[in-house]
Amino acid sequence: SLYYQERGEEKENLELMRLLDEQYTRTPFYGARRMRAWLETQGHQVNHKRVSRLMRLMGLEAIYPKPRLSVPAPG
Repeated sequence: SLYYQERGEEKENLELMRLLDEQYTRTPFYGARRMRAWLETQGHQVNHKRVSRLMRLMGLEAIYPKPRLSVPAPG
C-alpha cells in the first residue's frame, strides 16, 4: 500500500508565518490585506489570498467589532 505523506509548508511560507505572527502581536487589528501591504514594505511580494490562507492556518483573525445578530431590537 501507498500512504500519502504531507510535505508541510515551504521555508518561504514558514518565514512569512513568523513575520505575520510578530506583526499580529503588535497590531492585532490588521487584516489580510493590510498585512500584505506591511509585508510589501518589508520586501516580500505576496498577494492577499496567500496571506489570508496563512493567517487562517495559524488561527489569526483581525480584531474588529463584529455584528451583534443575537441582540434583539429595543421594544
